[in-house]
Amino acid sequence: MPQVPQTFFDALAVRTWCGLALRALGRAREEIDAINVYPVADGDTGTNMYLTVESAAAEVEALFAARAGSGSAPTPADAARAMAHGALIGARGNSGTILAQLLRGMAQVLTGVGDGPHVDGEGLRQALRHAADSARRAVAHPVEGTVLSVATAAADAADADGATDCGAVARAAYDAARAALAETTGRLAALERAGVVDAGGHGLVVVLAALVETLTGEAPEPAPAPAAPARAAADDDAAGPDACATGEGATERDAGDDGPAYEVLYLLEADDEAVKRLRERLDELGDCLVVVGGDGLWNVHVHVDDAGAAVEAGIEAGRPHRIRITHFGAADAHAAGGGPLRERAQRAVVAVVTGAGLAELYTEGGATAVLAPPGGQPGHEELLDAVRRAHAREVVLLPNDAELRREAAAAAEQARAEGIRVALIPTRSAVQGIAALAVHQPERRFDEDVVAMTSAAGATRYAEVAVAERQSWTTAGICQAGDVLGLVDGDVAVIGADLADVAATVLDRMLAAGGELVTLVVADEAPDALADHLEGRVRESHLAVDTVVYRGGRQGALLLIGVE
Repeated sequence: MPQVPQTFFDALAVRTWCGLALRALGRAREEIDAINVYPVADGDTGTNMYLTVESAAAEVEALFAARAGSGSAPTPADAARAMAHGALIGARGNSGTILAQLLRGMAQVLTGVGDGPHVDGEGLRQALRHAADSARRAVAHPVEGTVLSVATAAADAADADGATDCGAVARAAYDAARAALAETTGRLAALERAGVVDAGGHGLVVVLAALVETLTGEAPEPAPAPAAPARAAADDDAAGPDACATGEGATERDAGDDGPAYEVLYLLEADDEAVKRLRERLDELGDCLVVVGGDGLWNVHVHVDDAGAAVEAGIEAGRPHRIRITHFGAADAHAAGGGPLRERAQRAVVAVVTGAGLAELYTEGGATAVLAPPGGQPGHEELLDAVRRAHAREVVLLPNDAELRREAAAAAEQARAEGIRVALIPTRSAVQGIAALAVHQPERRFDEDVVAMTSAAGATRYAEVAVAERQSWTTAGICQAGDVLGLVDGDVAVIGADLADVAATVLDRMLAAGGELVTLVVADEAPDALADHLEGRVRESHLAVDTVVYRGGRQGALLLIGVE
């Protein structure tokens, strides 16, 4: 016998909804990944939405656990706030960021009307309406035929239904979303060529189906299983998308334009005015711009050619952290052949870096870069997330910092428990990681590749030149704030007043033991002439030694030196 739709929406319903949505996305994420052809066939929409809801569900579970011993049950407002916050801090990719804003939009209404024990059908209707509207406002250039269209259709149907119970409101929204999803194929050329529906829209329909099941006790009729994209469409989109979005946010591109090279995401602590300026700056730099959040915490997503500029814009606006940079060329290489769009790669490299320039260098080399926040370090959960995002059976992890060894080891252990084969190479500097990446050959046996990379890293002596922030004792004597420090293999070896002189002294000491290649990674804050000065010194004094120079961005140290 069909269950009578539930009249009210309470905190337990929020908890149940998150759990059901997570399980449903877990079942559907591979098929959603497979139809992710627009705008870049990187095949991760289902995975990104799953990880976003996973974070939301974890936050709600933590709320209930904290209240369990206090005798104070969460209100719908409490649960909604936890759900929204979890989704915001855990949002992945374009689709996950949009989903986070949809959940946040619902939470803003549920918080306003949910101080009591439950919310009625009218409150749920308002929540769906505000969710759709706020998600559309979060996107710089909304595109129809995407998840935004599906969300709007759901809200419109909920408004028109007039039901007083939550179960009926949810079912009306789901039925309309399912119909709107089917129409997305004909509304976007890329989807029509591939013969698929919008991947983000399909994920939202799955989430709304979980809402119906939560409030009625019955799973609704599912949307038809999406077909795999046609080969020609996969080839076209892998070569160059028509516009930006999974569909969220776009400006049309000229035919044949490959589009921006990088996806940049970060959490940002900043005030509203700073974020307004940031939106304008990022809109100038790239496309697919989505900025969601509020109350001082934001999730920023953009596709750009200059990843460093996108990160620096965030630094100017506030405090960015959990910075992720993905190179589309590496992510999409497997998609161009027309086979499965998100087939797990055999091997990947994950590396921690300290500047956006280094992040670009590593991603161009095929690695997944984890950009350490200014003045901080990523935790093991962030490293684990990067290992998962690499989507490979085998992963080589380069921490590039001796102090990250423990966090990297914890991430590697957890990844192994999930079935990923992980090798941790104890690189202590980004220049050691560069040397390891240079000899990486994914076609070799895993053990052989790890041995070669470890050998290359170990054969690279490393140094850095930085400015002392305070007076302190060092292995080379007492330094004062503002002194230039030259560190070799992690210990202070030179203290001086002139950057170029200290850098030259450190370089000479390292080359005194021999070497064939010098790697210089120069920070943006260093003088432009520094690299030329050091290159000239190597040419004059060490004729058989080659020099390569990279720009590291705002990397902390003014100069990194590697000698192989």
